[in-house]
Amino acid sequence: MSLVLQKLAYIQQSAAEWVRHSLLWKAFNPFRHWRQYSALMQWGTELSVCLLVALFAVAPFVSTTQIGLLQIACAGIWLLLTLSEDAPQPKKISPVYAVLTLYWVWAGIATILSPVKREAFSGLVELTLYLIVFALMERTLRSPQWRTWIITTYLFAAFIVTLFGFSQWFFGAPPLATWVDQESSLANTTRVYSYLGNPNLAAAYLIPAVPLSLSAIFAWPHWGPKLLAAVMFVANAVCIVLTFSRGGWIALVLSLAISALLLLYWVLPQLPTFWQKWAFPILLGGGGAILLVGVIAVPPLRDRVLSIFASRKDSSNNFRINVWEAVKEMIRARPLTGIGPGHDTFNKIYPLYQRPKFSALSAYSIYLEHLVEFGIFGFTCFIALIVTVFQQGWVQIQRMRQEQLVQGFWLIAALSGMGGLLAHGTVDTVWYRPQVFTLWWLMVAIVTSYFVPTSKLKSDPYDALLD
Repeated sequence: MSLVLQKLAYIQQSAAEWVRHSLLWKAFNPFRHWRQYSALMQWGTELSVCLLVALFAVAPFVSTTQIGLLQIACAGIWLLLTLSEDAPQPKKISPVYAVLTLYWVWAGIATILSPVKREAFSGLVELTLYLIVFALMERTLRSPQWRTWIITTYLFAAFIVTLFGFSQWFFGAPPLATWVDQESSLANTTRVYSYLGNPNLAAAYLIPAVPLSLSAIFAWPHWGPKLLAAVMFVANAVCIVLTFSRGGWIALVLSLAISALLLLYWVLPQLPTFWQKWAFPILLGGGGAILLVGVIAVPPLRDRVLSIFASRKDSSNNFRINVWEAVKEMIRARPLTGIGPGHDTFNKIYPLYQRPKFSALSAYSIYLEHLVEFGIFGFTCFIALIVTVFQQGWVQIQRMRQEQLVQGFWLIAALSGMGGLLAHGTVDTVWYRPQVFTLWWLMVAIVTSYFVPTSKLKSDPYDALLD
């Protein structure tokens, strides 16, 4: 694996070196001259920050169309900055970009080979927009100051979502859909959804907020902000529980577990010998015991957890199983290239395979969704992206722990948030909703923004870690 990532890094460096001397890049010289004299572009970075702050500040409160307009504005400023900047430096390009390029190229191939090319092209444009917003976030988040600003903006927006969720729990909220099996003991239980209109979507939106607010306790200076971060952490976690989203609960447990393990790894060298030896077993055993006691002692929690294993006896499970069976047939029909990217593409093809009375807008699993949209090769690119981001994140955590850099806590939170979103995505596809999908790319951008070439690592643990 180490050799593969080193190859990818070399490809990135070679590509960037080629760009520096290409005729295409030289054709954009007028843009670089214009940037030197443009009053607007002198503030290009600050303008990027303003757009990203606006995006995360309003995402849970506005329509998908309005989010899309902000994303288009972000893409526009990224394009202006990219065309007018000096040639990229090879040493600053992360291997994540190589995998993302393969991912996007294969999405284009799947679009060309799609049976519904018009809808697939629309999906490709949407995916491209997200990737451009990711690129803008990544270059902006390289600054610790702007990184903190953008993360803080999301945390305050999530806190407002959480507070409104609490008001729904205490004062009641009308269900907007049948989210609970009417024959179960939880039929009359309030499931909060706040401003998102769907408890599963609300849970997914809040998942990254839990590890980020936990890390903010350590990353924010002074006791006042730290206390606020602690309140946010508890409130966000409780609100996810009150959504009664089983996927959200699984994601919450996993993201907390990853955060706890990484935070313990961070402080391990400073602990006494006894705790260095037994801290991890005690953490895992204690966490598992607390979770087990909670499931046994709290009846609503127990009933909801047990429904996960009820198979077709639970209406939600039965619905997903029927959708998954139809999606598997779609995958078998086009295993290599898939049907092409996008929500509209799925809606065009799924009715040909769906079970009677089980219409669906998605595959209810991001992994099945990738297989059905991009085929085996596209799915492999997606898995490679996940592996690369986590490996790069782990390498940089080691570096930052050696240097005791407080910004490393955001890196821990980003990896934990990614783990939670990927866990939730196993049984749902709210991951593709712009409020959540933008957060996924924010987590990836945070990890990628910490990239430092291995030649600059003090002890260069890269090869030893990945071999």
